[in-house]
Amino acid sequence: MALTNEEILDAIANMTVQQAADLVKAMEEKFGVSAAAPVAVAAGPAAPAAEEQTEFAVSLDSFDAAKKIAVIKVVKAALGVGLGDAKALVEGAPKVLKEGMSKADADKLIADLKEAGGVASKK
Repeated sequence: MALTNEEILDAIANMTVQQAADLVKAMEEKFGVSAAAPVAVAAGPAAPAAEEQTEFAVSLDSFDAAKKIAVIKVVKAALGVGLGDAKALVEGAPKVLKEGMSKADADKLIADLKEAGGVASKK
């Protein structure tokens, strides 16, 4: 006659810690499995996965003074601001130029600024 799941659980519940550990080891050997993962999961909730950042801010950190005009042109075109505002943003470096950008757009702006003579970073 086969034991029911409840009978098996009752038998395990009445074991000492050492007897339960020996049973687990015997089951691992007999069935070629490891109880390590289920034990770790049973120990507590898993840590939440880190969310991938989807929005970025681009900051102009510095620029080559000899290429200031080229950097101003890139800022003006990228942000759609007037010449005076673009000049003020560049001269105010280090300064966040634009927030809420996609990764691709942020990377493109950083590359454009670098090509013009600026040093930019993504946050």
